Amino acid sequence: MTPMDSLILGVVEGITEFFPISSTGHLILASSLLNIEQSNFQKSFEIIIQLGAICSVIFLYWRSFLDFEILKKIFVAFLPTAVIGLALYKVVKTYLIGNEAVVLWALGLGGAALIIFEFLHKEKDSATATVSHMTYSQAALVGLAQAVAIIPGVSRSAATILGGLLLGIRRATIVEFSFLLAVPTMLAATGLDLVQNASTFSRDQFGVLAIGFSTSFIVAILSIKFLLSFIRTHTFVPFGIYRIALSLLFFFLIFS
Repeated sequence: MTPMDSLILGVVEGITEFFPISSTGHLILASSLLNIEQSNFQKSFEIIIQLGAICSVIFLYWRSFLDFEILKKIFVAFLPTAVIGLALYKVVKTYLIGNEAVVLWALGLGGAALIIFEFLHKEKDSATATVSHMTYSQAALVGLAQAVAIIPGVSRSAATILGGLLLGIRRATIVEFSFLLAVPTMLAATGLDLVQNASTFSRDQFGVLAIGFSTSFIVAILSIKFLLSFIRTHTFVPFGIYRIALSLLFFFLIFS
């Protein structure tokens, strides 16, 4: 992987991390277009680079991490993902990350689910209005929904947002909670991968990681601001249509 490849993938990660379109899926497909071999380092890169985007949440929402009530909800939601992710880490990295067919099926089916959900879902006046008012059971179930996103292409943000809406949480609130929940989730995923693989990275590879990390951080700040503005007046249907179109396009390009 070249520094330019890392820069491009950093932009892709920063744009897609918080949209319900799967950043991991986009990184895998972008790597395929760039003819980057799915080596062990590349698979680690696709995990670690996401932490750059996640750091943008800390930059923008640092006050929320000083609120003990919010921290408790984040911790409860993180537990199901931590347990499932740790148990299935080797399976996911060996068989799922880098698997283009899995990504495309997850993108397409997830896009259809987004569209169908938006046409059926009606937000109630009694919906939970703030993160601090979420119940612990809501937080735990959102975390369980997030765990589905260990499948590349599902989208961590899509899983948490749809899970939260189903549980009666307001759209803006669950989007914000999805941002916050991403922090411990990706810290844990990155930490686990670094512990197991950092010793095999060369100095040049650490440099490539640094480029992707810093690029995704900057671009993600802009993406978060855009998404918060977008959801005030739009549903997630456009993202669903985009997911289906992208999966069909790549099915044609890769498997025709």
